[in-house]
Amino acid sequence: MSRWIFKILRSAEWQTAKSTDCFAGSPADVADGFIHFSTFSQLAGTAKKHFANETAVELLAFDPALWPETLLRWEPSRDGDLFPHLYGPLDVSKAAGHWPLTKSNQGTFDLSGPEEWMARHD
Repeated sequence: MSRWIFKILRSAEWQTAKSTDCFAGSPADVADGFIHFSTFSQLAGTAKKHFANETAVELLAFDPALWPETLLRWEPSRDGDLFPHLYGPLDVSKAAGHWPLTKSNQGTFDLSGPEEWMARHD
């Protein structure tokens, strides 16, 4: 699977998570019973679908090897792609990378920083 997985957090979610190091999940995560992650190639689609109304978000990168397969499962989701799902709380202090992202005038988040970081860390 992918070397890195990513979690997008809304600003309020990030403020709560960084103060406790624990993220219990967004409303969608809680409803589905797991923390949704994306691979880098899935990020733009995830941002477009779930964060379209946000002007700024926080992006965190994690090494999927942090969790055993019993907690981090790759399961079919959007368009049949396998997405990483964490069945448990997320310790945000274990993030290997973090980027505040602001939406551009074109309505997308600039992922060039995380992309460059991945090139140096793969």
